Amino acid sequence: MPGISLPPGTSDIFPEESAEWEFIEKKSSEVFELYGYGELRTPIMEFTELFQRGIGGDTDVVKKEMYTFQDKGGRSLTLRPEGTAGVMRALAGTDVMNGSEKRVYYIGPMFRGERPAAGRKRQFHQIGVENAGTVSPAADAESIAMLMHFLEAVEITGAKLLINTRGSFDDRKPAEELLRNFFSNHIESLCSDCKERIDRNIWRILDCKNPVCSSIIEELPDVTEAFSKESRDYFKQVCSILDVLNVEYEVAPRLVRGLDYYAHTVFELTHTGLGAQNAIAGGGRYEVNIPGMKKSVKGVGFAAGIERLIMVREALKVPERTPEPPEVFIVSLGNDAFMKNMKTADDLRKAGISCIAELETKSMKAQLRAANRNKASFALIRGENELEKGIIVCRNLQTGDQFEFEDFTSLVDIIKQSEN
Repeated sequence: MPGISLPPGTSDIFPEESAEWEFIEKKSSEVFELYGYGELRTPIMEFTELFQRGIGGDTDVVKKEMYTFQDKGGRSLTLRPEGTAGVMRALAGTDVMNGSEKRVYYIGPMFRGERPAAGRKRQFHQIGVENAGTVSPAADAESIAMLMHFLEAVEITGAKLLINTRGSFDDRKPAEELLRNFFSNHIESLCSDCKERIDRNIWRILDCKNPVCSSIIEELPDVTEAFSKESRDYFKQVCSILDVLNVEYEVAPRLVRGLDYYAHTVFELTHTGLGAQNAIAGGGRYEVNIPGMKKSVKGVGFAAGIERLIMVREALKVPERTPEPPEVFIVSLGNDAFMKNMKTADDLRKAGISCIAELETKSMKAQLRAANRNKASFALIRGENELEKGIIVCRNLQTGDQFEFEDFTSLVDIIKQSEN
């Protein structure tokens, strides 16, 4: 049909699809709240400076992918490309800055100007958690364990957990010197982006997907050798707690994640059900710099893409969630019956019973076809005859059995009993 098309990289989510989304969102809330997390809702736009300073001006997200615009007051605003910076901006106004712990989760859309592909949209949706104010290997390990618990709750199996350490920010200088010495010896073979990254942000080279660069990265010596003993011990403690919790993982020495705020633990979950772009979730420990504040906000957390979780469920052939059909379809024959049935529909809904009332004048046959099309369990039929007798007819659309009721309470009881 002709009409206005969707912007590239966006999609409509119809009721027959949204049941999957609702299931995943509901399970996330159930699992996260078991660990003491509460939902935080932040605006979908923030001042641009928050992302430039908070996640790193040299990251691909800030340099290439953000949707940034000026409002009528001349202020630079950006649609959030990720959730952590905005959450930390919100929590910076709480007692987190004094060392108190705050556990929050969020669900919502993010925006990046990427080339649209399977599982990669310009408006995409994430579920994320942040444990702010606490710095400890135990908090990192618990966050990872909670992510695995969540995956189990949404019936995703076969995911691979990769973990690594970025070391502390104090470790960056000696580690970057090691990286620079290594990559300088291969500079002629690096792609043009990585040649620039040697001076601008050498850690980004480790994220490069260019086949030649990837082969060079495989030869990189162990960067953790440049880290302090305290940083290496921190990571060992994270791994030890994961072992106690029976969380299976693989140490991935090249894993750095794509944002500059990470320090110490980083992790990523991949799944073969996604093909080449196989990450379904990721996160780590971070220190976010908030504009106007001298101290950074410290925490640990992760985010999972809802679109990607749904794709993995499809690949695993997990039974798809579908919308619950209405329990009752109300058939009206004549105007007087229609007016009475509008009140009956209202009473049923207030009693917790879902129903659809036919709102147009149609034959009984057409209305019953609509009841079957909507997959209703019962049809309530009322016409002039039923009005005269003071009854309503209830037909079980699965069995064909039909009953007459005078008492609304008895009708409600029969319908509710059928749910069990």
